[in-house]
Amino acid sequence: MKHQMRIHSSGKTRGSFKHLIPSVGRAAGVIVGALLASVGLELFLMPHSIIVGGMTGLSALLALKTEMRLGLFLFLLNLPLLFLYRKNIHWSYGIFTVIGVLVFSLGTLVLHPYPSLIGEPLLAALIGGGSLGLGLGLALRFGGALDIAEKALNQLPYRRLSPDRILLLLNCLILIGAGFHFGFLQALYSVIAYLSAFETVKLPVQGGLFTQTVRIKSRHCAAIQGELLRYLNRSAVYRNELAEPEKAEETGNGIGILECRCHRLEKSRLISIVHQCDRESEITFGSK
Repeated sequence: MKHQMRIHSSGKTRGSFKHLIPSVGRAAGVIVGALLASVGLELFLMPHSIIVGGMTGLSALLALKTEMRLGLFLFLLNLPLLFLYRKNIHWSYGIFTVIGVLVFSLGTLVLHPYPSLIGEPLLAALIGGGSLGLGLGLALRFGGALDIAEKALNQLPYRRLSPDRILLLLNCLILIGAGFHFGFLQALYSVIAYLSAFETVKLPVQGGLFTQTVRIKSRHCAAIQGELLRYLNRSAVYRNELAEPEKAEETGNGIGILECRCHRLEKSRLISIVHQCDRESEITFGSK
């Protein structure tokens, strides 16, 4: 009896470790993104007084104007907003966002004494914006965030302007403020850095050429759908091939098909997650 209890206990431990590994991987992805973003800011953008948008740009503008550390403003502007809207966000998003913002803030504090890696402002704007955008995108890809301005705006009730337009207006005001404070040429570099960050942030999230279409045929579509969203931050569309399209939602017990996009580096993780839910599922990868 004691021997059976020990075996059962060890099985529980192994199961807990299996569920812990994806969370560790997500945390590592958010941390890498935060470090890339801090490198882009402190070693490329900040030494040339180049500003981007969002809470990151507002933090940089305040840091340059007050001569206080950037990491302090990143911490003070992001985390209070996260705490304010904590009831409207998923707990895992909150945890990984706290990790990302803390590493982001500490990274900028550590890198602050070092000089810029590039003396040419135009190249610094392009490379720094790219590094920052890549870091922000990685954090989003792994279920966290380094700049929660957009998330906070989505939680507020609006009557006339959508959150996207409010965010665009905020970014324009930040860039205009940078132009008045540092001059037209610096404002131009800031716009270039912002566009560079805006384009590169899409690479980890959308993937582009690095993503594939995945079709998963299974009797446990709902469970797989939840696990993919939880561990890969991938939304899967459910279709039931045995039912009429308009009644697909009512026949979830039959064999169904999930469709989603998957990054090529995530293929092994996706297969593992799906097979944990259903060993008999069929997974097909496509190029589109």
